[in-house]
Amino acid sequence: MTTDAALAIENVGFRYPGHDEWLLDIAGFALDRGEQMLLAGRSGMGKSTLLHLVLGLLEPGRGVVRVAGTDIHAIKGARRDHFRGAHIGMIFQTFHLLNGFTAIENVMAAMAFSDIPKAEHRNRARALLDRLDIARQDAMPDRLSVGQQQRVAVARALACDPELVLADEPTASLDPENAGGAMDLIQEICRERGAALLCVSHDPSLVERFGRHESLAELNRARTPQAGDAVGA
Repeated sequence: MTTDAALAIENVGFRYPGHDEWLLDIAGFALDRGEQMLLAGRSGMGKSTLLHLVLGLLEPGRGVVRVAGTDIHAIKGARRDHFRGAHIGMIFQTFHLLNGFTAIENVMAAMAFSDIPKAEHRNRARALLDRLDIARQDAMPDRLSVGQQQRVAVARALACDPELVLADEPTASLDPENAGGAMDLIQEICRERGAALLCVSHDPSLVERFGRHESLAELNRARTPQAGDAVGA
């Protein structure tokens, strides 16, 4: 696998303590810089666990996860936190915006572990929120609509110009009317910024949006694919 990829997973296995069987056993795949991929699978199949391994929040039992050429599990403690903040953007299903922080402060908080000079944080956050049509940048998240909250979450994920953006069920909290527009926005701004996008979802309507889509059931050697596991099923 190329070491220049935005993400490269090599022979990764994960099991929870006290369990003999692997939950995830993935021979490998890579995501090129700027590439967009949908990883599909039913709930409970390990999609979020895989993202936590990529983020370095869980430790694999074996194998290597490289982000922008760096083995994220080979760096520890504060160095890993700094690397994650600088190179990976995360869009959560339920947004995880910080209570007590305004929209612009939520975006600025994402730059805390970056090398971006502190004096530039507010202007950088304001420009991103302007790009995403968030006019009430000093409003608390609970004063914004659900769609606006997700736009703030997208701005936060892209604040440090990461090489890789992870999206965990990004349309699950939105009604069908807003879901399409939200995905348009996520994919468009990732293209603008040159960020690779790995979207995990069980929503079959997302398949047509991605030139590349994979089934976690087919990648994961720890379990046998079942009916309904295929992409788009």
